[in-house]
Amino acid sequence: MATDQDGLKTCVVLGGRGFVGRSLVGRLLRLGNWIVRVADSAASLELDPSQFEADSLLSQALASGRASYHRVDVRDKSQIIKALEGVSVVFYMDLVDSHPPDLFFCYAIIVVGVKNVIQACQECKVKQLIYNSCADVVFEKGRDIENGDESLPYAGKFENLLTDLKAQAEALVLVANNVDGLLTCSLRPSYVFGPGDKQLLPMVVNMAKSCFSKFIIGIGNNALDFTYVDNLAHAHICAEEALNSKTTHVAGKAFFINNLEPMKFSSFAYLILEGLGYQRPIFKPPSSMVEYILSIVKSFHLKINSGKLDDHASLYSFYDLALCSRTFNCSASQKCLRYSRIVPMEEAITLTVKSSSHLAKDSFYAKYTDYDEETKVHKLLNGGKVAEVLLWRDEKITFAHFLLCFLIYCWFFLSGRTFVSSLAILLLLITAMLCGYSMLPPVVYGITVPRISWSCFEISEVDMRNCVSAAGNLWNRMNHGTRSLAQGEDWFTFLKVVGCLYCLKLNVSLSLTVFLAIALVAVFSVFFIYEQYENEIDGMCNILLSCGMGGLSFLSRNLPMPLGSMLTNFEASLKRKDSF
Repeated sequence: MATDQDGLKTCVVLGGRGFVGRSLVGRLLRLGNWIVRVADSAASLELDPSQFEADSLLSQALASGRASYHRVDVRDKSQIIKALEGVSVVFYMDLVDSHPPDLFFCYAIIVVGVKNVIQACQECKVKQLIYNSCADVVFEKGRDIENGDESLPYAGKFENLLTDLKAQAEALVLVANNVDGLLTCSLRPSYVFGPGDKQLLPMVVNMAKSCFSKFIIGIGNNALDFTYVDNLAHAHICAEEALNSKTTHVAGKAFFINNLEPMKFSSFAYLILEGLGYQRPIFKPPSSMVEYILSIVKSFHLKINSGKLDDHASLYSFYDLALCSRTFNCSASQKCLRYSRIVPMEEAITLTVKSSSHLAKDSFYAKYTDYDEETKVHKLLNGGKVAEVLLWRDEKITFAHFLLCFLIYCWFFLSGRTFVSSLAILLLLITAMLCGYSMLPPVVYGITVPRISWSCFEISEVDMRNCVSAAGNLWNRMNHGTRSLAQGEDWFTFLKVVGCLYCLKLNVSLSLTVFLAIALVAVFSVFFIYEQYENEIDGMCNILLSCGMGGLSFLSRNLPMPLGSMLTNFEASLKRKDSF
């Protein structure tokens, strides 16, 4: 075994700057009996001690000589050999993210990379190779796993490309056991999370920011196993100690690792989201309906984006987790590796939330009172006094306007009088009040009564010009819209006109009193609600638009030429208006 004069063991952490690798490096340095070589593909080592405690430890270790950094491309065996010379243990972490560029790149990094690492370990007389795999290698979509153990075979059909390649790499590592003195084993963590997580935690947060954040997704009793990143790092060290003790039940074996506390995925997600300031969902649609709708939307995205899910991948991953059960028995790792969690689930979630403040939702006060950046609906209302009132910038002023409008509505439509009679009585009351106010003395009980200036009843020439100009602009826009409809090219305007006419048709069927009551409530609520949930509403509209565009593309390819051409023009018109 490679040791220096102080009895320190030397190891290499391949992928040491990744999510799991960083935690493992920090834990090895805390133990104090390791010289750690951090190997990764980055050109230089960039540390952030303020965010990660492990980086602070690594910075001190680099200065003292207990750690070093090596740039390694696992596709080049010669670079691996240089990093492995004189070491006793190699910890092999993940080297690709969840959205790799292409199949060839993934295969070269994962499978070919593992082959090169195994050969380099054998040539450098490395004693132990511990591979960080994943529990997904035994999971087949549509088949739940409850209390699964290491006797489970590899999946017949893997969820995705990365899992397939991971299974191949793990098999290569286990087959290489006891060849040229190299002892190997593999760890299969389930859904790793913690500070610095770039997959599970962002996926949950993106879901909370989407238009589906108000819906409770899942079958209610589905449980999953999660693994806190520090517990996984501890498991790697336990595996090294077990291999070093020449335990026959460890070499050449794979072991499941988790926090030993199965949880409902919804409970895990909601604890994370509540800690970050997001609201719990309140509606629970049937899971079968959600799965059916999601499959339709996913198929449309695949067709539209040439087989790529891109930004929607995390959405589908979220639902896959929410609709399945996947728990594993860790008795083998507890018995053979002497593994035990060092951070319980509650503390792990607390630490994760504390380290993820950059993902937190804005506070309530900031959300409802910070209007430095003009919102979309504020621009739509031209950003004047009307916008300030309808968007409830000042609750007292808005409520006063709403109360005034409500009293006017009651006066004209709920009093039982005709409109003309109500108007005449209102004008009479206003006249009487103004006359009575004018007869008041300048001072009443020591209080000065301000006089109303005659200019308050005048309409300036500028205001009249603005009114006439606005009326002229409205007329010109109506004229332009009519000509566009007559030419039959602006389908977006056509849809708006059809929608308005349909709403008018529905309103005509109602009494004027009911219609105005609905309009009054809508004006003081719709704009405010849209501003608060702009991202969710826009996201829902984008999904509906994507589905509609996919349907139009399908119809235009399968209809006769004239109709297909018309639909193609319609689709092009919608795309031009997409930024509306």
